[in-house]
Amino acid sequence: MKGRPTLFENKELVSKAQSVFWEKGYTATSLSDLLEVTGIGSGSFYNSFKGGKREIFKATILQRREEFNNFRKELEISGAPLELIKDFFRSIAKSSREENLRGCIVANTVVEMTFVDEELEAEAVHILKDVEKMFTDVFEKEKLKGNLRNPLSGQVLGRYLVTFWCGLNTLRRIYPDQKVLSEQIEMQLDILR
Repeated sequence: MKGRPTLFENKELVSKAQSVFWEKGYTATSLSDLLEVTGIGSGSFYNSFKGGKREIFKATILQRREEFNNFRKELEISGAPLELIKDFFRSIAKSSREENLRGCIVANTVVEMTFVDEELEAEAVHILKDVEKMFTDVFEKEKLKGNLRNPLSGQVLGRYLVTFWCGLNTLRRIYPDQKVLSEQIEMQLDILR
């Protein structure tokens, strides 16, 4: 008989659950959906995630934060952080139709959880503000080096990119087409000159 899943197994379970939440959102995802995708029974699920669906959803959001933190580390050691940021946005145009239709789980959470779950909304907002700060820090450093000539402050540019990201989250659903997305992304990235 297998005992409670290990932390490593929980990370795998969270990744599997994340795919369902990303596609359906928190509200539309049922316990049955989660049990099916993770392949565990309800007893094991509740042993692993005492808070049930809400706890595993929060874990999926925190997993996304980890990925953004990894990107921050890449930016810190990069000799060309502006290009890394541009490539991050450009990669959206190359995403599959399915990925584009799912959008961003963090931005989706802000929209879905407003007026529904203050804590989950705040967690998602905090992640987007961290991303804004990550961009802001890069822009301030690159301005000092003379690599970014835009006269706007790093903070305004950082906030602009988060605004662009949230708008792109919708646009990619309206136009899940590489050519259209590429044109729009390049036009928006022109501000980073």
